[in-house]
Amino acid sequence: MRRVRYQVAMSLDGYIAGPNGEYDWIIMDPEIDFQEFFSQFDTVLLGRRAFEPMVESGNESMFAKMKMVVVSRTLKADDHPGVTIVGDNLEKTVKALRDEAGKDIWLFGGGLLFQSLLAVKLVDTVEVAIIPVLLGGGVQMLPPPVKTESLILTNHKVYRNSGIVLLEYDLKRNMSS
Repeated sequence: MRRVRYQVAMSLDGYIAGPNGEYDWIIMDPEIDFQEFFSQFDTVLLGRRAFEPMVESGNESMFAKMKMVVVSRTLKADDHPGVTIVGDNLEKTVKALRDEAGKDIWLFGGGLLFQSLLAVKLVDTVEVAIIPVLLGGGVQMLPPPVKTESLILTNHKVYRNSGIVLLEYDLKRNMSS
């Protein structure tokens, strides 16, 4: 079964986007092998609030080789050819994606989508790149309310030049005892 991996950049104070949805504070460290990272996924899952700014800025091409699934009750599939729009049945859709053959699924954003999938136990890993910046407000990585979840550290890496710290966790409930 494919894994749903929430891989996200976050400020040290817990935000994945600034107060106006901006993400220009994210450092692009040349030491990070983005080609290798992208090769781990063939599907990206994101919410409308992450999708729309990406389309407006022309950055959706970074997912050109992946199946793009956008969760939205307002977007119309006809307006976005090549993108799968999911309005209802999120849980059923994600379960079906996990059962398909292929690589892992990148849960790209945002916090509310993460919260929804975490609540129905459809997130397998949480992988946070902590960016050394304090935003003081914005889009939280995981907005309340949230049930407590235990995590197990599976990997970590410090990028000394940029100060980015990558932490990778499995959800404890997914680990066999």
